[in-house]
Amino acid sequence: MAERSNIEWTDATFNPWIGCTKVSPACDHCYAERDFDLRRHVVQWGAGQARKRTSTENWKFPKRWNDQPFRECQDCGWRGEEREAAVVSRFFPPISTRAACPSCSSRLINPARRRVFCASLADVFDNEVPAEWLVDLLELIRLTPELDWLLLSKRIGNWRKRLEEARGWTVESQPPHPWNLHILEWLDGKPPANVWLGATICNQAEADRDIPKLLATPAAVRFISVEPMLGPISFEGMFANPSHVNDGTNALECLDWVICGGESGPRARPMHPQWARDLRDQCAVAGVPFLFKQWGEWGTIPGHGAHYPAGIAPDGSWVGAEDQFTEDCALMYRVGKKAAGRLLDGVEHNGFPEVRR
Repeated sequence: MAERSNIEWTDATFNPWIGCTKVSPACDHCYAERDFDLRRHVVQWGAGQARKRTSTENWKFPKRWNDQPFRECQDCGWRGEEREAAVVSRFFPPISTRAACPSCSSRLINPARRRVFCASLADVFDNEVPAEWLVDLLELIRLTPELDWLLLSKRIGNWRKRLEEARGWTVESQPPHPWNLHILEWLDGKPPANVWLGATICNQAEADRDIPKLLATPAAVRFISVEPMLGPISFEGMFANPSHVNDGTNALECLDWVICGGESGPRARPMHPQWARDLRDQCAVAGVPFLFKQWGEWGTIPGHGAHYPAGIAPDGSWVGAEDQFTEDCALMYRVGKKAAGRLLDGVEHNGFPEVRR
């Protein structure tokens, strides 16, 4: 649990359980598994292994967040709880006081909804998670309507199967669980208003496979997280409804948000700059908010202490000194996540979707 997350696209993180199974090339250097590597007696990773449910105290945090007024500064983008805002005088001598942004002192701070990234150390649609746990999570989401829950999964195709299993548990429980009706509504195309549903993809193959599944899943907001980006992704010829391609609707036009980022960690793979640029440009044409999260360990500028310069071809292959280094290859430097930063061609991209209610 993190009440204030360092992840650029969320305000907080909540893990209902811990543990997962690698199902994608993006999972090869999983940070969660690496962080828990010394605690394998507590959390077992992989298929057929039991997941670790987090503590009862941890499950109380979202309800507390739901009850705490949240604010956002119109000028600098600061987001935080109302109690964190500084109190300033409107006049001197003071006649009345007003809250101000603790970052830039602006008084243009408005009510906002706290974004909660769910399961950063797991997957909400993991097959190994007991249906009862999933029902408890859905009930928690229902009881926290002031929070926007970001459910990001590498198993978006599991959505209906897992919800049907959850519904089966609610029907068989004694007495019948009250969330049964809400599961039925979601299965019938009426999703919870405070759920943002996302799919993690890393290359074209996963985009072709999982984006149509995401678009077929009912959600108030649908988004993709292309992190780590391990190859170029094009929406050319990818239609929102493959059964009716004649309408010409591009699949990207039906997404609400795109996140993009490179890989971090000790074994991180470089991201070719053109991959990120092309995705950014496609989002601009389609009018889809684009957020560039990070370069990861590898950047395009050799900073202080830079080492391991590497040539990367457009297909992601390494280009050594003995290979032909063409104009479309990129020279990347391993400078570390902080030094690499999150500027794409000198611009910080912080696009977010407009929530429709």
